[in-house]
Amino acid sequence: MSPPLNSDINFINALKSGDASAYNKLVNDYHQKLCVYAYNLAHDRSEAEDIVQNVFMRVWRKRDKLKADFSLQSFLYKSVYNEFIDHYRKQKNVFPLEKKYLDAFHTLVEETDVSSFDILIKKVKQEIQNLPPKCKKVFLLSKQEGLTNIEIAEYLEISIKTVEAQITKAFYILRTKINKKDSNVFLYLSVLKLKKVLLFKS
Repeated sequence: MSPPLNSDINFINALKSGDASAYNKLVNDYHQKLCVYAYNLAHDRSEAEDIVQNVFMRVWRKRDKLKADFSLQSFLYKSVYNEFIDHYRKQKNVFPLEKKYLDAFHTLVEETDVSSFDILIKKVKQEIQNLPPKCKKVFLLSKQEGLTNIEIAEYLEISIKTVEAQITKAFYILRTKINKKDSNVFLYLSVLKLKKVLLFKS
């Protein structure tokens, strides 16, 4: 009888031995989570699926090189991140600032319990809905619709300083509504290009 696959060591050893049930468990346990992570990076569902599929295929092809004493989850997330960077570099140049933010996001994912992200996002989305009406409107036009401060000022017929003040106010309120640890996460999410996907996805 095969050993139970309820520990990383047994799981990885089963993968290394070519156990098909271990590979099926790998896909069942991580496919959705990795696709969400890849989508948050790539902003494209098809590309995200391709990235994750490539990672699974690479893990299976090189399963004999897996080490039983490492974190499988961290390895998979790092593999997805590296695969995304390779895709991204083939499509366009990666600016240093973009790379810095992407690296920061990846580090954040590795250091944060992945399951807590959905809870955090729901919390932030709820607090956005609770913002004062004018503040909420300006914030959503900026962060959800992607309008510039000038465009918002013209659209709402208010001054640019008022727009800036309302966005600053929104961030202040949101930071005070979440705890210190989550505040650090939210600050990362608020500056990254993937903020729209994370904060406003349906």
